[in-house]
Amino acid sequence: MKQFIHLIRQLVFWMVVFAVERAVFLIYYSGQLSGEEIPFSQILLSFWHGLRLDLSTASYILVIPFFLLLIQGFFRAGRLNLLNKIFTFLVLFIYVLVSVSEIGLFGEWKTKLSYKALVYLRHPAEVFGSVPNRDLILFFSLLGVQVALFYWIYLRFFYRRPNITESSRWEKAAFAILTPALLFAGIRGGVGEIPITASDSYFSKHNILNVAAVNNLYNVTFSIIDYYQIEEQNYFHFMPDAEALAIVNQIQETKKDTTVNILNTDKPNIVLILLESWSADLIETLSGDAGITPRFHDLEKEGLLFTEFYASGNRTQQALGSVFSGLPALPVTTLTDHPEKYDSLPSLVRLLNRDGYYSAFYFGGDLNYGNIKSYLIYNGFDKLVGWEDFKKGLPEGKLGVHDEGLFKRLASDLGKLSRPFFLATLTLSSHPPYDYPGPRPIDWLEPETEFLNSAHYTDKWLGKFFDEVRKKDWYQNTLFILMADHSHPSQKHQRIDEFGYRRIPLLLLGGALKKEYRNRQSSHLCGNADVPATLLRQLNIPHDEFFWSKDMLNPYSPQFAYFELTDGFGWKRPDHYIVYNVTVPFVVLTDLPKDKIDDLKKEGQAYVQVLFSKFLNY
Repeated sequence: MKQFIHLIRQLVFWMVVFAVERAVFLIYYSGQLSGEEIPFSQILLSFWHGLRLDLSTASYILVIPFFLLLIQGFFRAGRLNLLNKIFTFLVLFIYVLVSVSEIGLFGEWKTKLSYKALVYLRHPAEVFGSVPNRDLILFFSLLGVQVALFYWIYLRFFYRRPNITESSRWEKAAFAILTPALLFAGIRGGVGEIPITASDSYFSKHNILNVAAVNNLYNVTFSIIDYYQIEEQNYFHFMPDAEALAIVNQIQETKKDTTVNILNTDKPNIVLILLESWSADLIETLSGDAGITPRFHDLEKEGLLFTEFYASGNRTQQALGSVFSGLPALPVTTLTDHPEKYDSLPSLVRLLNRDGYYSAFYFGGDLNYGNIKSYLIYNGFDKLVGWEDFKKGLPEGKLGVHDEGLFKRLASDLGKLSRPFFLATLTLSSHPPYDYPGPRPIDWLEPETEFLNSAHYTDKWLGKFFDEVRKKDWYQNTLFILMADHSHPSQKHQRIDEFGYRRIPLLLLGGALKKEYRNRQSSHLCGNADVPATLLRQLNIPHDEFFWSKDMLNPYSPQFAYFELTDGFGWKRPDHYIVYNVTVPFVVLTDLPKDKIDDLKKEGQAYVQVLFSKFLNY
């Protein structure tokens, strides 16, 4: 029995660790729990619904201690006790590291730690650069204190040097035979036909409780496994490929090849300004509160605002792939992590270069972030400007030159570029750690007050930029495209898997825009992958190679929007929508009754299946 008792002690230890880490996460985000008015009884249910997955994770961990104890039952191998301690310490360190990292990640991405997030750790300087110093101190303090405390508790209360030699042969044999069966049952989540998955811990309409319930180590381990599996097969496969492709072709069919020409010139200068993290909740005309971005609100009077425009992804790299290659964001992975696929994709920049445009990309931060430099270089920009290319003395933060310096540089350089020019730029200051200079006047909205103030800062300098460039001779022949790269948690408490969260602004303005399209709005349902086809159609440049991109200004083009989730997707038509989770699997959100969702679900499944299949074959 001594072997069983020793293993049970370790099992109890891991279950305690899992419960405590779950409690730490919930305490850290107690403000959000309060903001969503979640009853305490529901919070406690996250511990209950997490038990089976915790037990499965602990069973995986205990496989190694089982073999060590098994060997000790037949041989005197005292050093195996030390090996057991070392193994426990390493797993404990990894688990606490994942848990603490998830605390930091959830505030920004509203999701669990996954392979996609781990990819960013390949460049730790970039990650630490985006985190405020106080959060870094808290991170390392939580990591060090918890590892030390848990390991002390393990040695003091749970670990006992096993004296197995006193056990009978029958006890040793029973341990050798019964324990593997018990561990296997624990790993599978029982003896039923269907093994346990992360979906067993999902129970609440509040995403934060589901995130808390799913075991951190289990989730990140299988996320890594799933990622490498997609290299061999389409993880998002729901139906025969021919059927899926037929559905997608029907979805994307445009009944009439035409467009509404909104430009007063055939070859305008083009300035694309990607606004870091600008959710629709920042824009008063969309779903935001007045006073956050007042200068943008004024600019709307000069342009055409798209009110049903959605980001297909939740990271900047995904947005760049959508805008320059017309590729919707991918679940699990991102385009910039696969440079070997660049050549298989179309390029908006290369087409513009071929048509006589001079192209440039400006960014106040490090162009190596997220491997975007390799993608920008592939696209063939004539000029790349990054942090190191800005003059010293400009306001800088941990990530680079703030938007004041960026917009001043743009206002100065645009007139010096060969014409016609295509310039794309990405703002920076509304990205954590929000260390921009100046006041923080927004104090009446929360949560995300720091983010709201950062957007207000960018909005101020965006307005000053337009005040300056309107005076330039080239302005009258220039089209400005203002859009967000992706969304961000806001004062509206929207879930990351809601279409309301994924809505972002798109505003077209400038001297090249016909007067009759100024101070106008379009409710055409579309997304950021539609930018290339729309722009190229206005310039009379063929865009057939952009399979996933549709002309937003063609009144006959299909209306739909899509976004990716690590484990699923969102799919929206003008009248209805669904959000589907592949691993659960079920429809997480919809505005349709259960008996009417199949057609819409099948459209979304076909879309993501063909998207993923094409990507794997690029």
